[in-house]
Amino acid sequence: IWDELQGLSARPMLVCLEIAVPCPRACICPSAPPQVEEIRGCIEKLSEDVEQVKKQHSAILAAPNPDEKTKQELEDLTADIKKTANKVRSKLKAIEQSIEQEEGLNRSSADLRIRKTQHSTLSRKFVEVMTEYNATQSKYRDRCKDRIQRQLEITGRTTTNEELEDMLESGKLAIFTDDIKMDSQMTKQALNEIETRHNEIIKLETSIRELHDMFVDMAMLVESQGEMIDRIEYNVEHSVDYVERAVSDTKKAVKYQSKARRVSAGMGQGGGPPSADERG
Repeated sequence: IWDELQGLSARPMLVCLEIAVPCPRACICPSAPPQVEEIRGCIEKLSEDVEQVKKQHSAILAAPNPDEKTKQELEDLTADIKKTANKVRSKLKAIEQSIEQEEGLNRSSADLRIRKTQHSTLSRKFVEVMTEYNATQSKYRDRCKDRIQRQLEITGRTTTNEELEDMLESGKLAIFTDDIKMDSQMTKQALNEIETRHNEIIKLETSIRELHDMFVDMAMLVESQGEMIDRIEYNVEHSVDYVERAVSDTKKAVKYQSKARRVSAGMGQGGGPPSADERG
C-alpha cells in the first residue's frame, strides 16, 4: 500500500479557482458554493491533523515506554483523519455523480466547466494530503521496526531485515522472544520496548488497511483527471503570460504617449526638435 499514491502530487497546483495559488496578478475567481467550501475546510483540517500526527509519532518514539495519554491522543487523531477523509471522499463522489448526470444530458455550460475544475482541484489536493499521511505512516513504521531490531540486538538476538519483516507480517513476535532469558533489567526493558513498538505497528497497519480502498479509489480518480489538469495548468500559465505581456505593452504605450506629448508641446512653443537629452 505504501507506494500506491507516490508521484501524484509532484507538481504544485496552478488552478486558480478554489485552492489558493500564487499568481502574478490578482485572479478573478467565482465565489465557491457552500459544499466546495466545506470540502476545502475538511482538507485543511486533514492537513493540520497530519502535522499533529507527526508530532505524536516523534513523542512516542522518544520514550521507550510512552505514556497511555500520548498513545490515546494518536489513536484519536487517527480516528479523526479516517472520519474526515471518508467524509471528503463521499462529498467528492457526490459532486462527480452530479457532473456525470449533467454530461449525460449533453449539457455544457461555463458553470459545469467551473464545477469540473473545482472537483478536479479538490480531488488532487485531497490526494496530496492523504499521500503525505501515507508517507508519514510509512516512515513511522520503519522507525518502529528499527527500534525493534535494535532492542533484539541488545538481548543478543541478531535478525536480518527480511526475517524481521516476515515476523511483522505474520504477527508472531514470540518467534524471536520466547527463548530470550530475562537475566537482566536491560533485557526486560528491551523486551518491553519490542512489544510496545510491535503493538504500534499492528495499530498502524490496521489503520492503513481501513483506508486502503479510499487510497486506491482517489488515486485512480486523480490519475484519470491528469490530462485535464495538464490542460488547465497550460491554459492558466499561458493566460498569465498573456496578461504580463499586455501589462508590459501598456507601459510601453504610456511611455511613448508621454514622450509624444512632450515633443508636441516643445514644437508648439517654437522650441524646435527635442535635444538629444530630451529624446533620452
